[in-house]
Amino acid sequence: MSPIEQDKEGAQHVAFQLKEMPEGSGEDGIASCPSGDPAETEDDEERDKLPFLNHTRYSTVSAPGMPTITSKSSFAGLVSKPSFSGLTSRPSMVSLRSTISRVNSELYPERDSFVAQSIGHSLAELPNLAQKMYIITQVLAAVSVSIGSMAVGFSAAYTSPALASLDAPNSTLTVDEDQKSWIGSLMPLSALTGSFIGGYLIDAIGRKMVILMCGPPFILAWILIGSAVNIWMIYVGRAIGGLCVGLLTLTLPVYLSETIQPEIRGVLGLLPTTIGNLGILVCFLVGSYVNWWWLAFVGAIIPLIFTTLMCFVPETPRWYISRDRVEDAQASLEWLRGSASDVDFELDAIQRNYEIAKQESSSLKDLFRRQYAKPFLLAMGLMLFQQLSGINAVIFYTVSIFKMSGSTINNYLSTIIVGVVNLLSTFLANVLIDRLGRKILLYVSSVLIVLSLVALGTFFYIKETAENAISIAESMNLTAGAGNSTDDVTGWKETVDNLSWLPLVSFMVYVVAFSLGWGPIPWLFMGEALPVKIRGPAASIVTALNWSCTFVITKTFPGMVELIGPSYVFYMFTAIMTLATLFAFFLVPETRGKTLEEIEEELSGRSALRNRKISTVSGLHM
Repeated sequence: MSPIEQDKEGAQHVAFQLKEMPEGSGEDGIASCPSGDPAETEDDEERDKLPFLNHTRYSTVSAPGMPTITSKSSFAGLVSKPSFSGLTSRPSMVSLRSTISRVNSELYPERDSFVAQSIGHSLAELPNLAQKMYIITQVLAAVSVSIGSMAVGFSAAYTSPALASLDAPNSTLTVDEDQKSWIGSLMPLSALTGSFIGGYLIDAIGRKMVILMCGPPFILAWILIGSAVNIWMIYVGRAIGGLCVGLLTLTLPVYLSETIQPEIRGVLGLLPTTIGNLGILVCFLVGSYVNWWWLAFVGAIIPLIFTTLMCFVPETPRWYISRDRVEDAQASLEWLRGSASDVDFELDAIQRNYEIAKQESSSLKDLFRRQYAKPFLLAMGLMLFQQLSGINAVIFYTVSIFKMSGSTINNYLSTIIVGVVNLLSTFLANVLIDRLGRKILLYVSSVLIVLSLVALGTFFYIKETAENAISIAESMNLTAGAGNSTDDVTGWKETVDNLSWLPLVSFMVYVVAFSLGWGPIPWLFMGEALPVKIRGPAASIVTALNWSCTFVITKTFPGMVELIGPSYVFYMFTAIMTLATLFAFFLVPETRGKTLEEIEEELSGRSALRNRKISTVSGLHM
């Protein structure tokens, strides 16, 4: 192999990292790359003569098992060159490319400086390359997976327009209030079962295969509902659909967190929430024009789309590593990062992290071991507060709540407006998630949710008070004061009519706030923070908690409204979200811009691997 070819091969396995080395570290502050050469000490002394290397220190980092660039010839013949002292300690990308090339010319004057030129060029052009070429495949994978979340959103929103349609005079089925509550709550109850099964399946057959296997049953579920001739067919359809929902909500965040680079994981990690909200909007929009059985047939189209798209994306590299399929893991990384990228360092980091986790046996007891308890309990807490915010009571019974409020705005129009605002707010979250971070969005989300719930509770309190006052006034059968009673009735009615806009505005603020923080971040955190050793069973339990709370809320919400009134129900949600704000402020860590391995090391207390480089196209960690 020629010297230039050796340089080309070496360039594929090394990353130059700019560091400010402390005085006295290494050999006079210069990080050395031991080569085993007997003349190494002599070479170091000659290298110290280069003024540039005495001013700005460079070191090379390579993963274990990967070759480190070493000296191929003696430095003894080199002499000191003119000083480069005009350079700063943190040069720009362009100056960095130039200086690397100049240093390489010092070391290898007889060669074409291929290594320095190629590395310098890739550094200088890094932002454009990453944005234009190497993010596309990850976006494709994220979109394909997130269409599954659209099916989840459509399924969650189905009961709102469908139950109103079932009450219509031309409905082919007649249902009572108890049957309505089961239509709404059977889906989350079945999703609870799916989340328990999914914890085993995502480790046994892979993340991609679990998502793929959800497609056909989901289609069958919607066909059963659409062709139902009795209530039991709707029950069975909702149960099958709920099983798929539980599997998908468990698997989607795990798949995305294991395939997307940390630099863009926040944005693409929110795609399931964004497209899931699109599914809610589509359901509300179509449901305002068609009856419940046609709406079910429309729902069958979405699983067909995501099943088709998932055939073209790879399994996650971390699952391949867990099955000792290193070549498949490398092929998956190359598909996700770009065929021209150097994925060796990232692949090695995944392997090392898995080997560390594999050294000890795994069991459910591990969930509560010291190094795993913190991320597990944080994920549980976030998911618990997400559901106790009352979001699914709002989504499942949107039309009913607007009817209950007596708003003068058309009920179906109100749900469509809420759906549109819900969708648009997730785009705002996509923009802000990697700029402001997860914690800031949780703070903003919590405050706005509390304010909107207080407004809703206050409106219903005024409405209930007005109804009681009107009832008392109308029951009075005294001739004296009858005029005053009439004035009281008129005054209360005017007060409620003047506030008829408040439920819609409060709903809009609520869904915006939820979509900014408490909606997507618990799912994103679950995928990011759960350690690889317990990711399957832990994600299963966290998802099961989510759907358990969803079932309880959707099944008991109508009864609680009947028992204590809507005002006190919304005040109860307000108190819970006040506690959630304190939880987010004091306990939830920031995970923005960190690799899964770094997050795991931080939460488990292990020392982090500092000098990281996930691929040549992702660039240096600066």
